[in-house]
Amino acid sequence: MESNAVLLESKSSPINLLNEMHQLRLLGHLCDVTVSVEYQGVRAEFVAHKAVLAATSKFFKEVFLNEKGMDGPRTNVFLNEVQVADFASFLEFVYTAKVEVEEDRVQRMLEIAEKLKCLDLSETCFQLKKQMLESVLLELQNFSESQNSEEESTAQPGALLESKAAAAAEADQAGCLLDLPSSPAGRPSNGVSPEMPAAKSKEKM
Repeated sequence: MESNAVLLESKSSPINLLNEMHQLRLLGHLCDVTVSVEYQGVRAEFVAHKAVLAATSKFFKEVFLNEKGMDGPRTNVFLNEVQVADFASFLEFVYTAKVEVEEDRVQRMLEIAEKLKCLDLSETCFQLKKQMLESVLLELQNFSESQNSEEESTAQPGALLESKAAAAAEADQAGCLLDLPSSPAGRPSNGVSPEMPAAKSKEKM
């Protein structure tokens, strides 16, 4: 009787594997490649493992698979136009899947990811740049809204004064209209009041 197959899967194994490889690299154990980096006269060497670099970077994978023979216990790879700090951050990322950099270095990390054909680092940089852009746009939107609300609040007292002045002008006009019948302009042009002709006719009788 055959038993059912079961899946044995470790959630922590990939993390543990990365951590162990990172410790081996920091201690210089089992490293089989030396990467020499030089930029504007600044040069540094980094030891690493071919398998890790080949698994995370298509650039290194092509280099290692196309090498004809080892020139010693370690393979040497030379990289020009790559800053020492950037390659150190690159190595930390491929060995730990995370690295902390300054905001103004994100673009440079994206460039080194494209140069070394590291898809994971490239996607991570793209996502971070997108978040940074969205954050800036949100701040600009909030600033614009606050400016508009301030302009509206400062415009309200002026609007009140204008409405009061308009109301006063209307009241003045209404007062003038009410006074018209009693004003001299409202009387007959001959200057005689309406009662005068009736009084004269009584005197004649």
